[in-house]
Amino acid sequence: MADAHQGRARLRQIIESGTAVVVPGAPNALTARLIEEVGFRVAYVTGAGIANTYLGVPDIGLLTLTEVASHVAAIDAAVSIPLIVDADTGFGNAVNTWYTVRTLERAGASALQLEDQTFPKRCGHFEGKSTISGDEMADKIRAAADARTDPDLLIIARTDARAEYGLAEAIRRVLLYREAGADVTFVEAPESVEEIETVAREVPGPKVLNYVQGGKTPEMPLERLQELGYSIALYANLPLVVGMHAVRNLLEVMHRQGGVADSPPFVNWTERQAVVRKDFYDALGERYSTAPPITQNGAAPRDGVPVTP
Repeated sequence: MADAHQGRARLRQIIESGTAVVVPGAPNALTARLIEEVGFRVAYVTGAGIANTYLGVPDIGLLTLTEVASHVAAIDAAVSIPLIVDADTGFGNAVNTWYTVRTLERAGASALQLEDQTFPKRCGHFEGKSTISGDEMADKIRAAADARTDPDLLIIARTDARAEYGLAEAIRRVLLYREAGADVTFVEAPESVEEIETVAREVPGPKVLNYVQGGKTPEMPLERLQELGYSIALYANLPLVVGMHAVRNLLEVMHRQGGVADSPPFVNWTERQAVVRKDFYDALGERYSTAPPITQNGAAPRDGVPVTP
């Protein structure tokens, strides 16, 4: 993003506007480009998606901060929309969390999601999760709030205590985290519409609701979420799992038939190059080339080639 502060200010304005937004997840820059191209105003950098696509491993805390930061920087360079970044547990204690916030803010994050699981964490809809104490997590939230150099960087505090201790304890925790400095709260994996409504009634301020295909949380209309005071309807890994399904189906056909007799739906060559902005790089090459320019119609290259894709 050309101006990270502007992106953070824009995201804060969206969150504080009282409207609910759908936020899809991106495990890489190409997916983020598609999210932006379609017209979404915000993207979510998914730790689970990076773990699955980059390492081919489950979401069980195997990613390092360095790996996450490199992905955030690449995605931020590719799009102009704000990025909510999955920062897991802050990669350690309160001091680690402070350092994580500094690192991911420099990489281009507009908001950071931190959770109260023990390290290494697990996907929020997996069984067998455990959490640190609410007081320890509150210390990490205070460290995160102190670490940010841009006051518009949002801190999203997530609790996974619902599975371990029940909804009442999850609500108590996010209220504690809000008092510690969290801008947005996030009760992971409520298991019914009634639980979603209870969180809305008892927790003030902006909130996240996370949908996982095959997970524990029922989907609700966006209009109803907005009425309840939720700011973000998060689909952290839906683009990823839909893409996996399509690719596997294609590969099974190719393996069975030795090729593809009937071509499945696909983006054509022009569409593919448009998503990765090949025209920009062609123009950039012409700008800095001493050789005669090559154009499709033989016309001279236009002046004023932009300096950002």
